[in-house]
Amino acid sequence: MAEPVMEVVARPPESMEDVPLHYCPGCTHGIIHRLVAEVIDELGIREKTIGVASVGCSVLNYNYFKTDFQQAAHGRAPAVATGIKRVHPDKIVFTYQGDGDLASIGTAEIVHAAMRGEKITVIFVNNAVYGMTSGQMAPTTLVGQKTTTSPRGRSVEGQGYPIRMSEMLATLQTPAYIARVAVTDPGKVHRAKLAIRKAFRTQLEGKAFSLVEIISTCPVNWGMTPNEAIAWANQNMLAYYPLGEIKVPPEVS
Repeated sequence: MAEPVMEVVARPPESMEDVPLHYCPGCTHGIIHRLVAEVIDELGIREKTIGVASVGCSVLNYNYFKTDFQQAAHGRAPAVATGIKRVHPDKIVFTYQGDGDLASIGTAEIVHAAMRGEKITVIFVNNAVYGMTSGQMAPTTLVGQKTTTSPRGRSVEGQGYPIRMSEMLATLQTPAYIARVAVTDPGKVHRAKLAIRKAFRTQLEGKAFSLVEIISTCPVNWGMTPNEAIAWANQNMLAYYPLGEIKVPPEVS
């Protein structure tokens, strides 16, 4: 009797290393990595793409992508990406940053890169906490959300409201494409990939700054199971951070 033939129905994208990820169980960084790698493959840009890693959970990005990568100091990825893109305008340059990195210590960097219309693409992962350093309150932490540094929940009186970075950056004249997506169910994952593709195409077409904010989960620091974290994000984060394309040049498809 002939041995059964095993058919391969799924494999990692060519632009992603086939290695175990270091992320916690239930973390959605792995999904986002795959989407970015798939888009790089489909656009045929792997050999000319340069990524810039932030400080945070995604600090080890260079272990997972088969592209050139540069590590930036905390919050400085947009500045590093600006330098790379200006020196190598023919390259496709993207940053991969969490909310603690981009919306806190890196606020000035991202605002001024967007204001200048730097021709880079930013992948902004928002899970509402500092993930790598034990779940402290971030600028994106929701009102009432408990963290290690807000054990009674974030208060408006003490810490103000969470920053909606995408809406704030969209008020600037120069950014070309800004969208907010999520990876909390298959349909949203599909739409997230479409937005990432548009952001990279915006850069390929020589247009200005593009950013995709991705609502993610952090089950360990939220103190939830992966399924509970998905449900909590859908119910709470999407109510405050509505999904959709916030700024789109009409010719980008």
